[in-house]
Amino acid sequence: MIRIYVNRLIIFLGIILFFNACSGQPSPENPNILIILTDQWRAQSFGYMGNPDVQTPNIDQLAEESANFQFAVSGLPVCTPYRASLLTGQRPLTNGVFMNDVQLDTNAVTIAEVLDDQGYQTGYIGKWHLDGRGRSNFTPPGGRRQGFQYWKALETTHTYNHSAYYFGEDSTKRFWKGYDAFAQGYDAQSYIRVHADDEQPFFLMLSWGQPHSPYHTAPQRYKDIYHPDSLWLRPNVPDKIENKVRRDLTGYYAHMTALDDMVGSIRQTLEDEGIAENTIVLFTSDHGDLLGSHGEYKKQQPYDESIRIPMLFHYGAEEGIENDTYDAMMNAQDVMPTLLGLSGVGIPESVEGADFSRYMRGGESPKDTLALIMCIQAYGQWDPVNDGGKEYRGIRTPRYTYTRDLDGPWQLFDNSEEPYQMNNLVGNSSYAEIQKRLDNALMNKLDEIGDEFLPGLDYVERYNYPELDASQTVPYEW
Repeated sequence: MIRIYVNRLIIFLGIILFFNACSGQPSPENPNILIILTDQWRAQSFGYMGNPDVQTPNIDQLAEESANFQFAVSGLPVCTPYRASLLTGQRPLTNGVFMNDVQLDTNAVTIAEVLDDQGYQTGYIGKWHLDGRGRSNFTPPGGRRQGFQYWKALETTHTYNHSAYYFGEDSTKRFWKGYDAFAQGYDAQSYIRVHADDEQPFFLMLSWGQPHSPYHTAPQRYKDIYHPDSLWLRPNVPDKIENKVRRDLTGYYAHMTALDDMVGSIRQTLEDEGIAENTIVLFTSDHGDLLGSHGEYKKQQPYDESIRIPMLFHYGAEEGIENDTYDAMMNAQDVMPTLLGLSGVGIPESVEGADFSRYMRGGESPKDTLALIMCIQAYGQWDPVNDGGKEYRGIRTPRYTYTRDLDGPWQLFDNSEEPYQMNNLVGNSSYAEIQKRLDNALMNKLDEIGDEFLPGLDYVERYNYPELDASQTVPYEW
């Protein structure tokens, strides 16, 4: 009789182990999670991406040791919408955030809230940009912090050497000492050291404002590295602005090298505390920067310099991920479910993004090889009245970029043949079948998600946004 019970117990345990193995989920001990989020760092500006000038040795090393989603995109390449999609796993027309300086609904289900419910300690350091109540105002504890417990943040600022923040429940405005990316990085290191030996895992977001303009405010030792005359320019930078772009690139790259040093220091802290193998590190950015390409600056537009972003997942534990370069088209809303999948935490039904955790463990990609890109309402530096801004919907595949505006097909680029996107192929007879196929794929995707592709002001009214200013921007106060 005892032997029968023992045999049954062995069979039962075997079944459990089998299903656990098939699930692709990690061990019962949930890993720590660290997201390092930068602002306006385009995918092309890294050593590992072939840039001959910018010095990013620590992030280059991270890329070698990570799952590198080389075609990752910011589907709506603006600060607040990307952050809202990252935290909720939802597309902009679902969470309602498609312009800067609007508030993410406090009823949204965020990754911080999910992990908090799972016993994680949660922390946020740096630029927030999800409260929509003035860029320097205090964000009090509770729903407006979207599940984050430790709080050392400000809505937004790009004054990197006199940068304000609020700490905990105190509404007193404080200031980071010196260059804020370093001060914020030191605080992240302190947080890691404090919680390294805790039984509870941590989820920490470190959100830097750099390398977003102003470009020329990094510490002098980093600015001294770069000289305008020696820099390579992307061929799609017009001659008439070449000198300006060279000068701005020196500052852009100086910020990057400064942040790269901090990334290396933070990774060393994880090693020193003995938790590097049990910590998922995600390095990414909210969007890119045209920085002179196509004669434009900043973001919003569907060119690769604007939409393509770094997306590096490092998880070295035994149940971690395969370090490789991946072609799957990861978007902002895919970050939350992927991190939860890697952590063995259930994904809420509210999430629309795809979970790539099994894919990074050798499984099939959970979605087709296209990413939806869009501008729901153009504004600000891409003002529709003065700067040619327009609504668009499009798709980016590993090879092609295709977009429609409200009048019909707008842009088609064969990025494998022409990576600088200087030759619009819409209407080109040689690409007629490809254009038709991409157009059908785009329209099917819009139909699938219920996107009516209306004029932007229709959505501004539908979502009860405040009255826009002359540049079609949501008004804000500093």
